[in-house]
This record gives sequence, structure tokens and C-alpha cells, in this order.
Amino acid sequence: MLLSLRRFRQIGLVIVLGGLLLVLPGCQSGEPAADQAPPNILWITAEDIGPALGAYGDTYARTPHLDRLAAQGIRYRNAFASAPICAPARSTLITGMRAVSLGTQHLRSDIPIPESLNTLPEYLQDAGYYTTNNAKTDYNFSAEGRWDENNGDAHWRNRPNGTPFFSVFNFGTTHEGQVNEPAEAELAGLRERHDPAAAPVPPFHPDTPEMRRLWARQYDLITRLDQQVGTLIRQLKEDGQFENTIIFFFADHGYGLPRYKRWLHDSGLRVPLVVRVPERYQPLVDAAPGEATDRLVSFEDVAPTVLRLAGTPVPGHMHGIPFLRAADTPPREYVFGTRSRADDAYDMARTVTDGRYRYTRNFMPHRPYIQEAIIFSGIKESYRELRRVRLEGTLPPEAEAMFTPKPPEALYDLQSDPYETTNLVDSPEHQAIRDTLRARLFDWMRDVRDTGLLHEAEMMIRSEGSTPYAMAHDPKQFDLPAILDAARQVGRPDVALSTLRQQMEHPDRGVRYWAATALLARGEAAAPAADALVDALDDDSPSVRLVAAEALCALGRCDAARPVLASALDDPRPWVVLQAAMHTRHIGAQAQPLVPDLQAAFARYEGDIWGRYKSWSYPLFIGFALDQALIHSGVQQLEDLGL
Repeated sequence: MLLSLRRFRQIGLVIVLGGLLLVLPGCQSGEPAADQAPPNILWITAEDIGPALGAYGDTYARTPHLDRLAAQGIRYRNAFASAPICAPARSTLITGMRAVSLGTQHLRSDIPIPESLNTLPEYLQDAGYYTTNNAKTDYNFSAEGRWDENNGDAHWRNRPNGTPFFSVFNFGTTHEGQVNEPAEAELAGLRERHDPAAAPVPPFHPDTPEMRRLWARQYDLITRLDQQVGTLIRQLKEDGQFENTIIFFFADHGYGLPRYKRWLHDSGLRVPLVVRVPERYQPLVDAAPGEATDRLVSFEDVAPTVLRLAGTPVPGHMHGIPFLRAADTPPREYVFGTRSRADDAYDMARTVTDGRYRYTRNFMPHRPYIQEAIIFSGIKESYRELRRVRLEGTLPPEAEAMFTPKPPEALYDLQSDPYETTNLVDSPEHQAIRDTLRARLFDWMRDVRDTGLLHEAEMMIRSEGSTPYAMAHDPKQFDLPAILDAARQVGRPDVALSTLRQQMEHPDRGVRYWAATALLARGEAAAPAADALVDALDDDSPSVRLVAAEALCALGRCDAARPVLASALDDPRPWVVLQAAMHTRHIGAQAQPLVPDLQAAFARYEGDIWGRYKSWSYPLFIGFALDQALIHSGVQQLEDLGL
């Protein structure tokens, strides 16, 4: 096997260090003993599932391999994704940093990150590990050069003899695309299928035969995933590496069904996490095999934990806390979650939980959970069924709420209300916990320099020639306190229109953006401030201009707004075009005069992806938004798109 010069040097370094470690006294707490080989580390990641394993008490699940792994390992009952969709969640996993700090919080994008911030496999390479990824990255930044192997054939079996490995295997078996369309080829090997009649249907889904069939398919796919995990474990045993390898199994976020993936409910963020530590490495962990723990774990904790297991220092810029030994690091008090653009549905929200309560701040309460977008349309069976039942007028109120504007704030007691159907934010008995969680959430947004406080287009413009991370750490470029204060005024009727008018003239474009968003969220009540919105059509920020344009359309003054939308649709910057396409989609039939502009923009971004779109990044979501705007304009039908 041919090795790069860097890899040759790394292997040589391990050989030298190996000799030294035998004579050096002791080691850092929670790291491999000095006379012990470093552990192999295997990540097994699943897409789009909650804790639907027998080991978590799910009696409908059939997961014998994963249950056996859990019986030999540690089961975490309070493990949470950092975001309810894959790219920002995976960005956090591989860096140990919050996506909102890096600017990688949107799905999907291509963000530059500082050269000084390496990823987990790069740190492990420097420690002498052979690193493989099979095969998904989806980090929102380039994975080029960060792995020894990064492809569908990547495997620990390809490493030089005697080299410890860090290997990632991602299974897309349970992805929403499999659940929301027939998956017979994937399920052909199952000897037994789940009975739809026994499927656990949550209260926010209609209890119909079709929805039960979809849930049964979801669990069938989890059983198929379990088989694939069993194959990997068998390969470890065949290679004599099972007792030398620490195994992590987890999902990237919740199910690919309505009110799970893409939403900041517990159902979108809580994931299974099982860690099996062989006997020889048991001193590195607190819990004994087969134990369960309620310790709070967030995705940014996983990379620092792996580095600690490998005996490698945790870089100071990482946000995470190693979680396998309480003696090394105090347990978390809170876990945070973020929602930003998912596909072409822009919806900025942040959440925090202490394990018992979850507080969420919706910064765009005027947007329903289910927007009028391609991704929430009848191209997916679950949404088609949801909409069919809604047309019949028999949708449960918990499901109907997904189609209506959101509360600016929500507080749920996860112990008594695990499905989060009763909002306690105004409950007199819960004011103290609400205020505590609210304050902690906003403190955290300041601490991590939350770039999501800027609209994506504004963030990209401010970061030009640099990175969002560097921009956000420059107070001259990112006045976070002022922008956060402005964002907190959205959805609050107690904020006077005169205050919002003043903020529309603020020197910071981020403040002006949130003032315009607050006026948009007020709907007709913003009419007395329409002149400020008209003035904003000439703002030097495209993001401010476009929000003002939509707000004016909502006030029946679209004639003045359409030229702004048309101009932005023709902008050479894809993030500006995407924002323009989304706002045009939101004005519904009022976009009809813009049909030539929409079609011209689509022509620039069309390609072969799904027979319509140019790539899986900005062009895909621009195409989604343009298609939906053209559907609203009456010039095409969803059925004609071939999706």
C-alpha cells in the first residue's frame, strides 16, 4: 500500500512514542494507560431515527444486535443532536464545535472554515490513527484531505498492520427517503415485518391505516439497520479487533416524519447513543457494561470524548465536554439545539433543555412548522397523508398546529408531557424555570457567537474574503448584543411600532433585518409602519430589502416590492437568489407577475439532480423555492415536476 509522506511520518511518530510511553510514569486521567495500546474507535451512525431500540424499552422494535451491544455497553437516555437535520448536526460531530459558531448551521451549504480548526480525523491522524469514513460527510464544508480514506470502500481493514483506527460507517437505511416511499429492495431480506395494527402512532399524527403502514415501514427499516450493524460487529470479531475497539452507535437526529426531523422538539433532537467499551479499557469510563445513565450529552461532546479516549489533548476551541468519566469533567446542566434553514424552509429557532424541561424561542413565529414548500408536499407519503386528512377536516389538533403560526416561546415538561403538546410558557407555576432557561439560552447564544442571528445571505456577505467564524469573533463586524436584542423583539406585541421604526434606521444591517422581520410577523398590524418598509426597499442589505418586500406584499403593497424581488432573483450570489426565491414563494399568487423572472432564474440553476436541479447545495434549494413559487403562480403543478 502506498502511503503519503504525512502518513509515513505519523506512523513513525507512533512507533517512537510507543517506546517512550512504556517508560513514562502514569497518564492523564481518563486516558489509556501508558503500557496499553490505544483503542480502536468505531462510529456507527444511523440516519433519521429516535431511540427506537428494544434496549430503550421500545417493545415494538426488533433490534437484537443493537440490544446486545447495549447490554455490553453504556446506554445514554439523554443524548441529543445539536440540530434536527443532518448537515449542521454532522458539522458539530466532526469538529466538536457548534455549527452556529462556524456558520455551518444551514442545510446545505459550502462554508469556509479557518485553516487552524482541524476536524476530529485530522487530530487522530496526528496521534497515529488510520482514519476512514464510509461514506457520508455532509459537513457543510469541504472534507477534502481530512481522512485517510473517504469513500464507499473505506474500511479499517485497509490500514497498515498494527495501526489503531478510527472508522466511521454511516447507514442511510433509515433515511426519510426510504420511509416516505416504497423500500422493498431494502427490506427484501427481512423474515418478519412489523404489524401496522400495533404501530405506535404519536398524537400529532393522524391514526390512519396509511400512517400506521408508514410507521411499520420505519421500524422495518430499523430492523434492517440492526442487521447491518450486526455485520460490522461480525467483521470486528473476524479480525480479532472486537475487544480492542470502543464502539459508538448513534443517530444523527429524529425520524424523517412530520414533527421529528427539522423541528426543535424532543422528537427531533433526542437520539439513541450506545457506547461499548471493552474490558481492557473499562478504567476509561464510569459506568459498568449494561448500565444506563441520564447524563446529558450533546453532539459537540462526542469529538472531545474520542480524543480523550485516544490519549490526545482536547483543543481549546472545541465546545464539547468529554462524557465517559464524571471525574474528568463535570456533567452538563443544559443541552442546546438550533434550527436554521432546512432545505428551502428558513426558520430560525433555538432551544435548551435541562433534561426535564425544554424551552424554545421561535424567532420566526409567523412561519408555520410546515411551510408551503416542496419538502413538505405530497412528494413524501407522510406529508401527503397529513394533508389528505387535513382536507377532510379530521386532523388531530396537535397535527393541525403544525400548519399554523408558532408561539414565540414554548416550554414543555418532558416528564409529564413527552410529546410536547401543552405549552407551559404562561403557566404561573412555571415562570421561574421559564426565566432560568430563557436566560441560559440567550447567554449561550452570546457565548458561542451565534452566526444564525444574521440571515444566511448577510452572513455570507459579511464573511467575504474570510470565514463566518472569524467574522463572528470580530465585534466590529458582528455586534451580537444589539442584533440579539433586536431578534428578541420579534413576536412580542408589547414592543411599540415606534421602537421598530427606530430600529429600521439602526446602523447595523442585522438590527434592521430583525426590525423588518418583526414588522413582517405582525401582519396587518404593521400597516402604520409601512413607510419604513418602503424606505427599506432601498437598504444596502439584500436581506433587509427582501424581508421588507414580503412584508409589503402582506400589506397589499406588492407593486412596490416586486422589482426588489426580481432584482434579487437575478443576483449573481446564490445565497441572495435563494433568499429571494424563498420570499417570492411566501407571497403566493402575488408572485404571478414575476413568472418570467422566476423562469429565468430557474434556467440558471437547473440540471440533472432529480432531473431538474444543478447540484445538491444551493441550486437544489433555489430550484425547490422557484418551483413552489411557480406552482403558486399557477403555471405548473407539483405532479409535473417528476419528483
